[in-house]
This record gives sequence, structure tokens and C-alpha cells, in this order.
Amino acid sequence: MNETLFAILEALPYLLQGALVTIGIVIGAMGLGLIMGVHMAAGQVYGNRAVRRIVGLYVWFFRGVPILVLLFLFYFGLFALIGLNLSAFSASVLVLGMTTAAYQSQIFRGAIQSLPQGQLKAARALGMSDLTAIITVILPQALRLSIPGWSNEYSIILKDSALAFVLGTSEIMARSHFVASRTYHHLPLYMTAGCLYFILTWIGVQALLKLESKVRIPGYTR
Repeated sequence: MNETLFAILEALPYLLQGALVTIGIVIGAMGLGLIMGVHMAAGQVYGNRAVRRIVGLYVWFFRGVPILVLLFLFYFGLFALIGLNLSAFSASVLVLGMTTAAYQSQIFRGAIQSLPQGQLKAARALGMSDLTAIITVILPQALRLSIPGWSNEYSIILKDSALAFVLGTSEIMARSHFVASRTYHHLPLYMTAGCLYFILTWIGVQALLKLESKVRIPGYTR
């Protein structure tokens, strides 16, 4: 028992450094997914037929292929084919970001479509262009309504970030496996890794719940 506890305490600073890498992956992926997802959602709702088809194909692909396959496909395949030399960390952020963009786009699309359609007509009546109305009237409301779904997507991406281990990204899971394979304390170290993921999930979800409460729109959210 003492030996196990000592192994955990000795490895904890090393694992916490991996937690920082995990946080970096999640923040980068969620940020990229947010930027891409908002544009794709607007394209699906307000774009022409060609735009809707392109976005639909993108969403279908990234939601239909497992993340592990996507990591290998891009890192060892497409990135190498086009001569894009990325680190394992950058590739993980990019692939997870493109993946979550597909899911976030559907969260934002649902939020946009839940708003009264008369708002866009009213903005046009006031002399606004469609682009101005979408940016200043529609999206500020849709983004607020998307926070609960975005919170769920955060927890999913946080857990999926463990798959970056296969590319050699030095995050929580990779460091836990490295220490466990040398100390043979597999169960306690993997349990410690699980606790770190749980804590990061709880902190992020609680922060988003507070944000939701702060910016909520009366009549649209609880």
C-alpha cells in the first residue's frame, strides 16, 4: 500500500504536466471547432444549395469516421502527402478541432433554427443586410442557447483527447502509460489518470454552467 501511494505521489507532478498538455489540446480543438462550426452552421441555414451540400458532406464524414482513424489518416497520411510537417500536438489539435467542428456546427444550427424567423425579417425591414443581421442579431442569441450543448461537447473532446496518445502526444494518458509500464503499478496510475480527467471535466462543465447562467436569455433558457 505504501509503495503504491509512493508511486502515485512520485508520478503526480509528471502527470500534472500532462494535464497541461491535455488542456492545451482541448482549448485549441474547441476554439478551432467554434470558429469553423459557427461558419458551417450559418452556411447550412442561410447558404445556397451547394454550400449546404458541402457542409453536409463534411459533417457526415467527420461524424461517421472514428477519431482514432482520423488521427492516423491525417497524421500519417494526408499531412505527410501534402508535405505538412506538424508536431504530434499540433496534429492532435487540428484533427480534434476539425472533428468537433462537425458536431458544434449542428449544435449551432439547431440554436439558430430555434430562434423566431421573424427576427431576420425585422432586421431587413430596419435596413440591415442579411450578413449584418446574422452577425449582430442572430448569432449572439444562438451562441447563448448553444452553451448547454457546447458544454457536453467539451466533456466529449476532453475524453477523446486521450486518443492523442497514439501519435505520441505527451498528455495525461501517454504519461500514465509511460510510468505504469516502468513501475508496474498500472491500476493506481490509470485510476489517477481517470481522476484527473474527471476533475478537468467537472471544472470545465461548472464554468460553462456559470457562463450559461450569466448570459442566459429570459424566455429561451431555464
